[in-house]
Amino acid sequence: MNADYHPEIWAVLPAAGSGRRMQSEIPKQYLSLLGRPVLQWSLDAVTRHRLVRGTVIALAEGDPWWPRTRLHSDKPVLTVGGGAERSESVFNALSLLRGQAGADSWVLVHDAVRPCLTEAEVEALLGRGMNSAGGGLLASPVRDTLKREDNAGCVARTAERSGLWHAMTPQLFPLRSLHAALARVIEQGLEVTDEAQAMEQFGQRPVLVEGRSTNLKITRPADLPLAKAILLALHPELETDHVPDRTGL
Repeated sequence: MNADYHPEIWAVLPAAGSGRRMQSEIPKQYLSLLGRPVLQWSLDAVTRHRLVRGTVIALAEGDPWWPRTRLHSDKPVLTVGGGAERSESVFNALSLLRGQAGADSWVLVHDAVRPCLTEAEVEALLGRGMNSAGGGLLASPVRDTLKREDNAGCVARTAERSGLWHAMTPQLFPLRSLHAALARVIEQGLEVTDEAQAMEQFGQRPVLVEGRSTNLKITRPADLPLAKAILLALHPELETDHVPDRTGL
């Protein structure tokens, strides 16, 4: 990244999911983690970097939890209505940003339930991703042996793992390029599972930036205590018994 010039960078957090796999009545982004909502940790993690200007959070329509949640940030936090699919939620957030961010702005799209992201990972992603026309994403090389399942729930074959990566977030792209890619994805009814895939659909090749295995996405009940352990390891100064409950729930 050119040290003399820093285009505007905004974070986008799609937070419209219900998280049924967590087996909780409370959406996973609002669950309490060390006295704060998971969403607060994820927000802090992605906005801590000095170059990030602010955040847009995409919320489910009629979200009853958001009004009861008190988030704290020293940077602007905007909200927008989300959609039925992740691509729609991110597209809505980018549409909002296009009205106020610069033409050369970039966006960091980060899962609302990845609370253990480190500033070093963001720094690495910005350093490489902003020097790539196709942007970039944090990812982790596949280390485990992969099995392909057959219709009977048995192993059909062992998949070749060489060159395979687990995609993570944040994912970093020029705001206007990602907005255009998602607009075409939605218009054509294409199914994409992350922003990088939307860019790939139209010829871009995002750079893979290795992230830490601790950059956990909270998906299932067992992930919450694991995230707690990771955060305590990353921030040993935290005293669990003395962290005030700021969830507002």
